[in-house]
Amino acid sequence: MIRVRQVKVLYDQEDKLLDSIALKLGGSKDHILDYQIVRRSIDARREHIYFVYEVDVLVKDWEKILKKSSSSDIFVAPNEEYQMPLPGNCSLSNRIVIVGTGPAGLFCAYQLAEAGYRPIVLERGEKVEDRVNSVSKFWEDRVLQPNSNVQFGEGGAGTFSDGKLNTMVKDKEKRGKRVFSIFVENGAPSEIMYLQKPHLGTDLLCGIVKNMREKIIRLGGEVRFSSQLTDIIVEDGKLQSIVINGEEEIPCNHLVLAIGHSARDTFSMLYQRGLLMEVKPFAVGVRVEHPQKMIQMRQYKTLDSRLPVADYKLTYTTKSGRGVYSFCMCPGGYVVNSSSEEGRLAINGMSYHKRDGVNANSAIVVTVGPKDFGKDPLDGVKFQEELERKAYLLGNGDIPVQLYGDFCNNKKTEALGEVSPQIKGHYTFSNLREILPSFISDSILEAMPNFGKKIKGFDRVDTVMSAIESRTSSPIRIIRNEEGEANILGVYPCGEGSGYSGGITTSAMDGIKVSELIIKKYRNLQ
Repeated sequence: MIRVRQVKVLYDQEDKLLDSIALKLGGSKDHILDYQIVRRSIDARREHIYFVYEVDVLVKDWEKILKKSSSSDIFVAPNEEYQMPLPGNCSLSNRIVIVGTGPAGLFCAYQLAEAGYRPIVLERGEKVEDRVNSVSKFWEDRVLQPNSNVQFGEGGAGTFSDGKLNTMVKDKEKRGKRVFSIFVENGAPSEIMYLQKPHLGTDLLCGIVKNMREKIIRLGGEVRFSSQLTDIIVEDGKLQSIVINGEEEIPCNHLVLAIGHSARDTFSMLYQRGLLMEVKPFAVGVRVEHPQKMIQMRQYKTLDSRLPVADYKLTYTTKSGRGVYSFCMCPGGYVVNSSSEEGRLAINGMSYHKRDGVNANSAIVVTVGPKDFGKDPLDGVKFQEELERKAYLLGNGDIPVQLYGDFCNNKKTEALGEVSPQIKGHYTFSNLREILPSFISDSILEAMPNFGKKIKGFDRVDTVMSAIESRTSSPIRIIRNEEGEANILGVYPCGEGSGYSGGITTSAMDGIKVSELIIKKYRNLQ
């Protein structure tokens, strides 16, 4: 097949795609036998809005077309299929154990199960069907389940998010394509294979996660819920067994730590047991909400429903050199109470697949590092905890909310403007500057007018702000070698919680990477 790039079609004339492919190839569309969309992006930079396609085309006389064409946009389609490593010895004395069913753990388990390893998967929270009920109950009546909430439970923190799948990570091994293929196999729409900014949404993710769990079980794996890793037993620098819920000991020589960025108690236990880790920079800040129609008009200059729901990405560097940027932008989404500990409050954003909510929201966050909170491995955790404690106290357990105009004037909000909060959970009017360190408040105050120049109205005075967005990524990194193991042999740090990814796709890719390392290890031992 021939790969053809930069095929442009007006967004309201998608039925003309075949004609545009033929025009790009310089011939008749009658010569085109078939085509497959590889990628579709949107170009809204000028007066006319285009969908820009990359396609693989099956065409008559393809060799003649290649010889005739001098365009760098036309070439032989490369082989982009993922190659799974051949499995080695699957009859292990102790089965591989994976802790966590977020994207990293789930995809690692899925891959190992398909290779015949029958992994045991441990999840401290509930299965996704029960977890949805626990989260809804928390949002309605404030009853928190510490091990089953927006952070913990089957599917991980990404389940209650926008479900964005785009990533900037280079993917020479085609693990990203493997991730998308598994998603589609388990119920995701096939369009995620080619959209520039694919997403799933909380509603679709719940079903996909359940289907993946059932596939792992059918292949001989075991998935155990309400099963928290509480200790590891080590002899001579090698893992011997693990303890679940403080009472059950399981022999274990290979443990995949896909524990997520909020497993603070597990971080502490592992640190006490001698696992090498280091503090890692992250970012904290607030969520902002604007009318989705405003974002749509600023980005497209039209509300035409045939266009994707508009998003944005904003960055700014302060005069002091600190980065401020939008994070986890949720078109047509909701701000959600994502707390996982009593007496502490954290927020996040989520969308459903249709992204049809009234507001757009994103986190506006400021980079922080060891100079702000200390160099000991768990100092970043303590910094997060203190911010979340302040947020909880300020809102008395409810999400603190403030208008941007009042944030500028350093006063508590008393009434809303035209923008109404779209929040899952209870909220209360507050002054967010009572939570934030001054360097974070000052950085946001400096950045917002700049963002308002890029998207007119972004710094409108009735922009709704909420706090605290504290869990953008893991505050620690667990050290691992090229074979994927920590200093305690048999322990495999994995995913976002261990400091090796950020977001659903890169976490899933890291889970696949770790599964490959384990598979190759046993193949080499044969």
